[in-house]
Amino acid sequence: MPDVIAVPTPARVGVLRRRVRRIVAVTITYNVVEAVVAVSAGAVASSSALVGFGLDSSVEVGSALVVAWQFSGDDHEARERRALRLVGLSFMALAAFVTFDAGRALLGGAEPEPSNVGIVLAAASLAIMPGLSWVERRTGRQLGSASVVANSKQTLLCSYLSAVLLVGLVANATVGWSWADPVAALVIAAVALREGLEAWRGDPCCD
Repeated sequence: MPDVIAVPTPARVGVLRRRVRRIVAVTITYNVVEAVVAVSAGAVASSSALVGFGLDSSVEVGSALVVAWQFSGDDHEARERRALRLVGLSFMALAAFVTFDAGRALLGGAEPEPSNVGIVLAAASLAIMPGLSWVERRTGRQLGSASVVANSKQTLLCSYLSAVLLVGLVANATVGWSWADPVAALVIAAVALREGLEAWRGDPCCD
């Protein structure tokens, strides 16, 4: 069942606002580290998937910063619409990049070398991101904040990309299926585009 609760009291809103700020701080810190490791490992292994994953982490940082900006003021509701549109734009930018990168790989980009660092990073993100997304989504619904829920979806999308990356890296390392990653990435790009359009339109998240 959806996490639908009664309208929170002002005191509860204050608690939830502080929780959002903590979640955003954790998201930004983790994704900065993730971006640096992924791009560095991708450059070493000539892996467009790893580099793309690192750039996706940068988009995730940008989305989290938007939410941080929204909740830095006294009235987060006044900034809701603008924040939601900025989150939507970050989704669409991610979809565009993943589509471009996957298409380039399918059309004959350089085949990546196996990367143990990349495999460990993808597995760690797959373990961490779903839980972080769940906490953020539940908090956003309790606050009635569509932008926080939209950002939680982007965090969850990062876990999908982690799964795609993990499958691609393992398949490349074990059986040489270098095409598996870009094909799955195109599916993720379609999901990202859908979520971006929903956020841009301001589709309700908390009914």
